[in-house]
Amino acid sequence: MNEIRNIFDISGRAMASQMTRLNAIASNLANARALSGSEEEAYRALRPVFSVNYSDKANKNGLATTDVEKIVQLDRTPDKVYQPDHPKADANGFVYAAAVDTDEEMVEMMEASRQYQNNLEVVMTLRTLMMRTANMGR
Repeated sequence: MNEIRNIFDISGRAMASQMTRLNAIASNLANARALSGSEEEAYRALRPVFSVNYSDKANKNGLATTDVEKIVQLDRTPDKVYQPDHPKADANGFVYAAAVDTDEEMVEMMEASRQYQNNLEVVMTLRTLMMRTANMGR
């Protein structure tokens, strides 16, 4: 594990995690209307799994951040839609719609975006404070 040295490390890694989350959401939304010929081939929504990473000296400095441990497919059943004229229809005339709830994805996107923005605000505030401190000596 990389050593967590300061607030920039913490916010940077948290922002990278939220960016991965936003990329998964974008993939889910892009595939939300996808149809397939079988339940096994149907697209299922993706979600990152986060893990908390503590500093090697966490007992002294209390620093921790988050990273993406892995990305998993949600265990959802795709909708079975009767469309016998569709080119991907199975022998019984059914196609399988992607197991993606667009409303849920939009909520996830807003939450991930806010988390990203919060971490960006931390970095910007810290930079401003550092500049003010540096200018005090002039």
